[in-house]
Amino acid sequence: MAQEPAPEPYEHLPAWSLPSDAVERIAMGVEWPERVTREWAWGGSSGKGVRVCILDSGVEANHPLVGALEGSVAVRRDDDGKTIVEEDTEGDLCGHGTACAGIVRSLAPECSLFSVRVLGAGFKGSGMVLLAGLRWAVEQGYDVINMSLSTTKAQLAGLLHEIADSAYFRRTVLVASAHNMPVESYPWRFSSVISVGSHEEPDPQAFFYNPSPPVEFFARGVNIEVAWLGGGKILSTGNSFATPHITGICALIRAKHPQLTPFQLKSVLSLTATNAGGKE
Repeated sequence: MAQEPAPEPYEHLPAWSLPSDAVERIAMGVEWPERVTREWAWGGSSGKGVRVCILDSGVEANHPLVGALEGSVAVRRDDDGKTIVEEDTEGDLCGHGTACAGIVRSLAPECSLFSVRVLGAGFKGSGMVLLAGLRWAVEQGYDVINMSLSTTKAQLAGLLHEIADSAYFRRTVLVASAHNMPVESYPWRFSSVISVGSHEEPDPQAFFYNPSPPVEFFARGVNIEVAWLGGGKILSTGNSFATPHITGICALIRAKHPQLTPFQLKSVLSLTATNAGGKE
């Protein structure tokens, strides 16, 4: 008589359940203080060891306010519509990515910066190139990805949402700027990213948590001096420049607490925001 196959372990549990003998394997790796302060969160941190990706128009390597890059790639579509990721030999085509990289560097001077160019001259780019560039960046496992851009194409929202969720579960933090106009755009509206608008305060480490999303944080982004092409600087305003302020602070936190998940890191930001008493 044929013997019945042995039952699979834990088959009595619903899918995705936690067996009792697996509890120790998911022990929390963070010792939280009684009160989360800025000193605990990033005091003494320089961003060293954290890899930050600037998904933008490219970055001017060795700009005085940016310094050396870990590397840079450009994303484009060939004549057959195939997406290609290749070494970037042109650098920044409009200055925008360089400005963002300079802000990150000013806050996290020892982080590693990598450029993924998805925008061309005149800040123009295709939705499919944006998707491909973001997907590639997520697959590389960067700690933080700065997205000072968005798309208004609703047909891309589903795919963008899928990639943003993938980053979230891979522990890659996506920091995305809200659109400068009151229009529907993505991915900043997704809860799996850290969304950023701008404020007028001059302090680069002053940021505010918004209890009424979709914009979750406000950072410095009005009339600020930013790096620009040719080793220069300009005065500019926009949510694009508020976003790398939060990216830089995320890099500081990640360097000091590399085990934090995106959910935990966002919680630390909310607890250390200026309007939450976060000045210590």
